[in-house]
Amino acid sequence: MGGDHGPDIIIPAAVSALKRHPNVKLILVGDEEVLKAKLQTHQLENETRLEIHHASQQVAMDESPALALRGKKDSSMRVAINLVKEGAAAACVSAGNTGALMATAKFVLKTLRGIDRPAIISALPTTRGHTYMLDLGGNVDSSAEQLVQFAIMGSVLAKSIEGRKNPSIGLLNIGSEDIKGNEQVKKAASLLNETDLNYAGFVEGDGLYRGEVDVVVCDGFVGNIALKSSEGVVHMMKHYLRESFTRNIFTKLIGLIASPVLKHFSNQLDPRAYNGANFIGLNGIVIKSHGGADEVAFANAIHIAILEAELDVPKNISAHLDVIIQGQAA
Repeated sequence: MGGDHGPDIIIPAAVSALKRHPNVKLILVGDEEVLKAKLQTHQLENETRLEIHHASQQVAMDESPALALRGKKDSSMRVAINLVKEGAAAACVSAGNTGALMATAKFVLKTLRGIDRPAIISALPTTRGHTYMLDLGGNVDSSAEQLVQFAIMGSVLAKSIEGRKNPSIGLLNIGSEDIKGNEQVKKAASLLNETDLNYAGFVEGDGLYRGEVDVVVCDGFVGNIALKSSEGVVHMMKHYLRESFTRNIFTKLIGLIASPVLKHFSNQLDPRAYNGANFIGLNGIVIKSHGGADEVAFANAIHIAILEAELDVPKNISAHLDVIIQGQAA
């Protein structure tokens, strides 16, 4: 029921995901009457792999996370996460209020042993493929120890999904020299050097999209600004390219000739292909879709949830953390 478009986008995206994954069943959580009407509109009322689970409340996009957590125990968001806790669903995907989703997920599912706070992680396109970056907004302030926890989780995710045996880890910083950065980043670098992770050092902002490392670690304040700035740059580039190729009849002809190249360029930087951020560090899988996601973007978020459920990413992270905790105890 959340996001900018609600079931108008999510139901077609669900159908697209079902076509891509023939062995998957999806549960649509929300107002039963509304969902039934939407399914009839799309002639999907008899689709056996789409189940409706009624929830009487909704969390508004601008609602306080604390108020949503306390006052809306039957919201579609809360009910969906409860289904994950109960084992009735393998993962939850939502385009709703990010703060409320994080607060609810942490309250219901709890964090893994050894993790203080969950973080938001997603893949970003680079010149070498893509890299994983966290935290993208879950925690405004993070200690050095928490940055190390983020690094561990990011490394396990890259191993699980990409099959990378020893993912390289970088700390996002204002310079590559050891003397650069605030105290949290400097201390985190020192702590990472003492782990068995493949820590590659500091990464500057311009190194993000060169794919210098497999996982980039930062606090949520820095990560969210970097992400949103990047999205803004992509939109600006597309705007000026469109404007340049439509200035007159000659540029339009050139644009027609260059259209295959421009289409490839647009596809490579299409944020919809990377929609779906993981709330990593929880005892369960929760995927956050961009609130303004269209059908293609939300279907991709569902795909990521399915992939992480198949690989049981929380279990892999938990196993890795247990080894570290046991080593510290010894």
